[in-house]
Amino acid sequence: MKKLFRILAVIVLVLFVAFFAIQKKSIPIEELKKKYTTAASKFLELDGMQVHYRVEGEGKPIVLIHGTGASLQTWDGWTDSLVKNNYKVIRLDMPAFGLTGPRKDNDYSVSTYVDFLDRFLKQIGVDSFALSGNSLGGEIAWRYALAHPAKVSKLILVDPAGFYAEKGNGAIVFKLAKIKWFAALMSKMDTKIIVNQTLKDVYEDDSKITDAQKQLYYDMSLRDGNRESFSTRVQQVEKEPKLDISGIKTPTLIQWGRQDKLIDISMLENFKKISNHEVIIYESCGHSPQEEIPAKSVADAMDFLSK
Repeated sequence: MKKLFRILAVIVLVLFVAFFAIQKKSIPIEELKKKYTTAASKFLELDGMQVHYRVEGEGKPIVLIHGTGASLQTWDGWTDSLVKNNYKVIRLDMPAFGLTGPRKDNDYSVSTYVDFLDRFLKQIGVDSFALSGNSLGGEIAWRYALAHPAKVSKLILVDPAGFYAEKGNGAIVFKLAKIKWFAALMSKMDTKIIVNQTLKDVYEDDSKITDAQKQLYYDMSLRDGNRESFSTRVQQVEKEPKLDISGIKTPTLIQWGRQDKLIDISMLENFKKISNHEVIIYESCGHSPQEEIPAKSVADAMDFLSK
């Protein structure tokens, strides 16, 4: 019996040491601001958060919404081209992510995101615009177009969320974050391995992932509260009410990477119910064409916007 207790004590000690070994402190927000803000960066108080956003360029407004675990920098590859072609580019770190960080009420339902986006745009004085979103940002975009059709002139959906394959595609981190005990562990652990693997799941061509991108996603994941809010958001995904997407009448461009490992391309069929739509499928491309093939995907976006 004593031997059994000694073995159990050793196991407990190993687990205890392992837990503290994988822990990682959050990065102070002021440190992240110094590293990831630019002259275009602004902060606006909304719902108890300091919302990080940028407005760049002059001309026709276009709002760009990032996906889960990302930040406004996911659109860096589009922004310069849009600005040079007379667009006013508006992008922001959505609640739970980037420099904006978590909501106090932990409500990350898409309906709350849609309401938040509408009040944010009202606060900065934008009431008519083109709207583009990737992944979760795509779902926020199409649900916004349903709720506020008069405000959205054109809609661009880049590998949008909102419909999911029964075979359960998706990065392993999304599956693990649904397990409550692992989610609690993840809120304290070093996310470097998880972030690097998730980027490989997002990209089809891993050689296009830069060290700077790895560092950005890693640093943003360690912003105080972002690890907890990531898990909370993932656990709310399947609780979203189903909406009739055929109600969207806004001219819509759908862009999709053929090798998307997070949201299977078979989900494209759901978006073809939008009556006024065009589809572009990118071969040898993953979940985020705006990052993996920015020049091609933004050129197609501008061609659509100019029609």
